[in-house]
Amino acid sequence: MAPMLLLIGFLIAGLELTGAQSVGVCHGKNGNNLPTDGEVADLYKSNGIGSMRIYDPDQTTLNALKGSNIELIIGILNNNLQVLTDATAATNWVQNNIRNYSDVKFKYIAVGNEVHPGEAEAQFVLTAMQNIHNAIVAANLQNQIKVSTAIDTTLLGNSYPPSAGSFSAAANSYISPIINFEVSNGAPLLANIYPYFSYTNNPQDISLPYALFTSPGVVVTDGSLQYQNLFDALLDALYSALEKAGAPNLQIVVSESG
Repeated sequence: MAPMLLLIGFLIAGLELTGAQSVGVCHGKNGNNLPTDGEVADLYKSNGIGSMRIYDPDQTTLNALKGSNIELIIGILNNNLQVLTDATAATNWVQNNIRNYSDVKFKYIAVGNEVHPGEAEAQFVLTAMQNIHNAIVAANLQNQIKVSTAIDTTLLGNSYPPSAGSFSAAANSYISPIINFEVSNGAPLLANIYPYFSYTNNPQDISLPYALFTSPGVVVTDGSLQYQNLFDALLDALYSALEKAGAPNLQIVVSESG
């Protein structure tokens, strides 16, 4: 789910089980009276925020990021996925939105956001990812920029306890080829993790402090692991699901939260 106001969603780039390497902020632009992109870039720099996610290749934003050294996740909107199943269109997209901005520090391309199995766009995600990746390779940028897609935790059929995490039967046929693509190309899986939404969907079993990082003690014990917040539990449930899907070493980058 894209943030509805500027800087409302957080991203954690390079999150591993041992901790986060860097923390960034999502730059959503659905709102009124927003600061200019130049002001936003200055805000990031003045506060030491080293990573940003944008949801489409907005030229004004990209120009504001030139020379900033801010690591960027750049998105491709779901309604553009079908066009990018054409290899020439993908090559043009990379030329126009990546190669033309050589002073921008691109790190990940999110090909689609929270596409669900059964939606019309689901059939286009993998092919679009492959075409964008091939265009990145042709530009010799494959060691700098990785191609992925952003999922949400509704693809999990089971998330409790975290060690039992698994993708739903409906999601398996959709996500498995994407996982295989990412493993073969050294790309992470992008994941939007919203503990508060999980709480609102199940308030009888999930306490608000557990969802909001304010629980005074351990809430869930799963074998040797103890969980004091739902964010960590959901993240580990995704790792468990990846392990069951045959990708135990696939990295997860938390691309959105809030």
